[in-house]
Amino acid sequence: MKNNAKEIRFLKNRSIIKFEGKDFLGEIGIDGRIFKALTLARISVGVISQQAIENGLSILVHENDSEKAVNCLIDEFEAERKSGKVSQIYSINNVSVIGFVTEDFNKVLAELARNNVFPLLLNQNLSEKRVNIVVTSSQDEKAKNIIESEISKKPKTVHLAIIGHGNVGKALINQVLQSSEEIRQRKKIDLKVVAVANSRKIAFNKQGFDHHWNDEVLTAEIPSDVQELIKFSKENQLENLIIVDNTASKDFVHNYHTLAENGFDLVSSNKIFNTLPIEEYRQLRYTLNKNNRRYLYETNVGAGLPLIDTIKLLHLSGENITRIKGVFSGTLSYVFNNFSLREDTFSTIITEALEKGYTEPDPREDLSGNDVARKLLILARELDLINEFNDIHIQNLVPQNLISVSKQEFQSRLGELDQEYQKIKENQKPGHVLRYVGDLHGDLQKERGELDVKLISVPATSALGQLKGSDSFFEIYTESYGEHPIVIMGAGAGAQVTARGVFGDILRVSETK
Repeated sequence: MKNNAKEIRFLKNRSIIKFEGKDFLGEIGIDGRIFKALTLARISVGVISQQAIENGLSILVHENDSEKAVNCLIDEFEAERKSGKVSQIYSINNVSVIGFVTEDFNKVLAELARNNVFPLLLNQNLSEKRVNIVVTSSQDEKAKNIIESEISKKPKTVHLAIIGHGNVGKALINQVLQSSEEIRQRKKIDLKVVAVANSRKIAFNKQGFDHHWNDEVLTAEIPSDVQELIKFSKENQLENLIIVDNTASKDFVHNYHTLAENGFDLVSSNKIFNTLPIEEYRQLRYTLNKNNRRYLYETNVGAGLPLIDTIKLLHLSGENITRIKGVFSGTLSYVFNNFSLREDTFSTIITEALEKGYTEPDPREDLSGNDVARKLLILARELDLINEFNDIHIQNLVPQNLISVSKQEFQSRLGELDQEYQKIKENQKPGHVLRYVGDLHGDLQKERGELDVKLISVPATSALGQLKGSDSFFEIYTESYGEHPIVIMGAGAGAQVTARGVFGDILRVSETK
């Protein structure tokens, strides 16, 4: 009967018998003696493979026969063991065999390797393009799923772990659930949200959460711990893993190395990691490269705008970027766009931005300039500059006496900012408006650039002055474009916009898996 290319042969409960020796495999009769001894012991032999280093054989048997097979071969080759010609005869238990036909075995192997599955044994029939691989039983279902996706038209399953289900995280989960069927049909990718966590607890669902996910999170009892997530992924043999960090946590980012080492690709709207000391920044890139993992963070700057990708492509192409300037914060864009045109107080507009979900959980992250500074530093590092956060000159918009108070107290005392900012507004030149900008400049061909974050006054008729709503605005100056910068402008804040950008990164990682 002709082999069906889509058919997969799957045998569990097997053992590998390893038969190792020195310079004896070329001898006539060794294979025959092995088969004869095992046949007389009524042991069925599966795959037999000669090791590439020519010092042994691997024989597949049912795990119930493994101990008997080892003892049988020890007796058969007693003389060779005493002389040292045969060095070891032992078993590797708890393995499974997967047999399949493929036109491109190297691609299958690459996908298995991407998921940290490395066959213990393989046997190929080149004429029929049939392959048998042996994997540990702890990875057999995962290996089978990967192979099925590669050799058939079955959608590839991608398992998502969402960390943080606040404004952005909640919007993202709902976007994934609403779009999942369309993506399955259009891109042949089956997205499953299998874990949702906050700072206290984590909920799991191997089949993938549905629209009632929040109820399952509320009733979850497992403490939020990365090791619990890794354990869950291994116990359930989940392939194509992506961790999505939608937090603003300074602590969670330190798990990125461990996650990459355990088979997770990373997608993050959290800006913290990319602004850690340069040595940690570079060490993660090394870990990602070593483990063949990806880390996408387009929403770190500009929410859903294609800014980081544009800068990466320009830089990789050899284009000399000479300056990057603009309104980096959708939050502060909203604040100053409205404050410049309306009669409302500064505190009223800050409260309004907070209620709309434009600000960080603590508005001081925006008003302090730290959020803009992080974004500016992230872009500097995309140009291979080695600037650190303390290199940035930041104008903090928060009065000194409110910097260290609690978040609740700060919000209750917002009115204390009104008089100062009303005065700044009134002291501008006629026809000018306020904008809070980031500016990366200096000789960007050196190791470090100049980074400034400050409040400026610009003509209302200028490109910066005409910004509306919460739009972000970026000017990228390059040697080739001269005085005419590349301009990227658009929605720079809001949970839905940011979540859509994160979703885009998820799909980009999924398509390369």
